[in-house]
Amino acid sequence: MTVCINYQGKIMKISFKGHTDPGLIRSSNQDAHYMDLEGRFFIVADGMGGHAGGEEASRIATQQIKDYLVANWDSSNSGQDLLKQAFLQANEAILLDQQNYLERADMGTTAVVVLFRDKESSWVAHVGDSRLYRFRESELKQVTEDHTWVARALKVGDITPDEARMHPFRHVLSRCLGREDLHQVDVEALDVKVGDRLLLCSDGLTEELVQEKIALCLQEDGMLDKVALSLVEAAKEQGGHDNITVVLVAVE
Repeated sequence: MTVCINYQGKIMKISFKGHTDPGLIRSSNQDAHYMDLEGRFFIVADGMGGHAGGEEASRIATQQIKDYLVANWDSSNSGQDLLKQAFLQANEAILLDQQNYLERADMGTTAVVVLFRDKESSWVAHVGDSRLYRFRESELKQVTEDHTWVARALKVGDITPDEARMHPFRHVLSRCLGREDLHQVDVEALDVKVGDRLLLCSDGLTEELVQEKIALCLQEDGMLDKVALSLVEAAKEQGGHDNITVVLVAVE
């Protein structure tokens, strides 16, 4: 889908496409995603906590974040504040559901959101290990930093990148939605230029594909739906051990 949006006082055309797949091992899909039809914001969430719990956690998070952003879009609050409050509201909604349904008491979810708002910077907010990448002039950059034990150990030099990729603790999250101790949401301004492609994804993609392979897929010409599908299929070819979700946004 392609729309025109007001961005920093100018008209910008963006195209976007999402694709999700349960993968080759899981019987259910605990990922969720949402693409605002007006091109204002995009969401990917990856639930955890068993079949029912993971699906519900990612669904609640996506719905709550969407509803909050839509309801408060024209408020005087900055995009940064909107995202923080949307995430915190989603966290409270998941906590309430945990209390009402004890079988989902352990559920939680990651989330990553990109937001475009007129006369402001674009913003990215995230909790957990769902990621945002930016592909610009044939170079791929991971914009978000995973909230995991492994990412922290890698940052301080306790482990190497090769060790991080196969580490048994690589799925251990240090932060996610659905926890009473969640008080911090990472929100930062996002530099976007014409020609950029943004990739929001769950770890079902990044667990299977190294950055070089992701970059090769993003470099493909053609419609975004073809590129999105090629990313998912490439992850499945490498094993498809987890649910795979991608949302692509192209700035044209």
